Amino acid sequence: MLVVIDTHVLVSALWSKNGNPKKVLDLLLNRKIKPCFDSRVLVEYQTVLLRPHFKFSSAEVLALMSIIETSGVSVVPMPIDMSFIDEDDKKFYEVAKHCCAKLITGNLKHFPDDAEILTPMDFLKMIYGKVL
Repeated sequence: MLVVIDTHVLVSALWSKNGNPKKVLDLLLNRKIKPCFDSRVLVEYQTVLLRPHFKFSSAEVLALMSIIETSGVSVVPMPIDMSFIDEDDKKFYEVAKHCCAKLITGNLKHFPDDAEILTPMDFLKMIYGKVL
């Protein structure tokens, strides 16, 4: 299954080793889901995850980036002509639409009303029929 993972979900997954974002990340790491991305998404992932205040090790971040790049699908999506509350979120939506992928985010209100945009909890419910 193709997915686009919002940066906030990755941050949450690396912070908390037990929450739903971590379970989504585990699916990615175990190659149960395939991430879609473009160059803008990769730059945001790396820039945000390497911010000093998060205190994630650069080795951990670079390993995650390598897994995403080698196991995922790199695309060049067409721009979408619509406004977003946070224009930085538009790239994730563009990639998801281009790939016909699920977009996993903790910020549903930042995106259009779309059944393909899910919280980590709702994504896990969809995959497993329940939350683990």
